[in-house]
Amino acid sequence: MVQQRSGATAEGSGGARLGAGAIASLVGVGLLVIFMIQNTDRITLTFLFWSFTWPLWLFTVVTALVGALIWFGVGVMRRHRRRTDRRADRRD
Repeated sequence: MVQQRSGATAEGSGGARLGAGAIASLVGVGLLVIFMIQNTDRITLTFLFWSFTWPLWLFTVVTALVGALIWFGVGVMRRHRRRTDRRADRRD
């Protein structure tokens, strides 16, 4: 005997769905993994007076992580600014 949770239908409409942002993120991660697998050569990076050799896949991961951190930080700053603006509007 199969029991259903209250409020859930047999079609599964109560299940979790992926949003467009989650799907885009998964596609991006998939493309990044494919790129990393195909590009395993070692490259020499020169920055100011430093020079070092890394595998291209590692450079790709580091670059993606730095970009994600910057994107996240910009989002946090935007939310904070909007929150302070709303608080200021309530005081007026």
